[in-house]
Amino acid sequence: MKPPGQEPAADPIQAPGTEESEWRAWAGWDALPELVLPTAGRAVVIAAHPDDEVLGFGGSLSLLAASGLDLTVITVTDGERSHPDSRVETPESLARIRAGETRAALAELGATGAEIRRLHVPDTEVAHHENRVATALAGVLTGATLCAAPWTGDVHADHEATGRAAVAASDAAGVPCLLYPVWMWHWAYPGDPRVPWADAARIPLPPPVLARKTSAISRFTSQISPLGPEPGDAAILPPDEIAHHLRPVEVVFR
Repeated sequence: MKPPGQEPAADPIQAPGTEESEWRAWAGWDALPELVLPTAGRAVVIAAHPDDEVLGFGGSLSLLAASGLDLTVITVTDGERSHPDSRVETPESLARIRAGETRAALAELGATGAEIRRLHVPDTEVAHHENRVATALAGVLTGATLCAAPWTGDVHADHEATGRAAVAASDAAGVPCLLYPVWMWHWAYPGDPRVPWADAARIPLPPPVLARKTSAISRFTSQISPLGPEPGDAAILPPDEIAHHLRPVEVVFR
């Protein structure tokens, strides 16, 4: 979506997005307070699909691992429907591929000891299983220091439902919950009034951490490279989208 004066797209994610150069030039970054991550305890990082947690929170996840926190990474779906028209990979094979990519990406982040849990909720259908997800998350969050999950306003149904379930489970467990955007950087624009900037905070990523995050993102080859030559095998995350997640800062909503 673009600033007022242009017609909003029916599907903001499929529509042309905001260039990363516009975000880089935004004067509003310094107005976002810096968030200090915990240095002890257990953190639960939740993704709607394998790769969300690395795109939106991978640098922070690496910082948590370096601080020695116990980490649990939960993927709500297996991301098996990312290429519904592919003749190269089936949903079953994509689920296996993406699980392996997650393990490889976490290793790049220095989080080889993280526990990985897969809830196997059908991809694209999280909203229909939201209560089940919240119940599953509540058990894992008991005694945790921190929860991180996709932002509830990300304009992707699975992301939003996962975020709502995480917030409900965190509230029940008395655990702080940070919400990280993924697709927001595509459809929003700097200073966009639809974004709750007053609730946002930034997490700076030192150069070595950003390098680890960059390497971690590169492990998701099923999403950043075509599966094959047909249109149904096209990359889900082209370079202009990945660029939004290669900044030396991550943003979360509190």
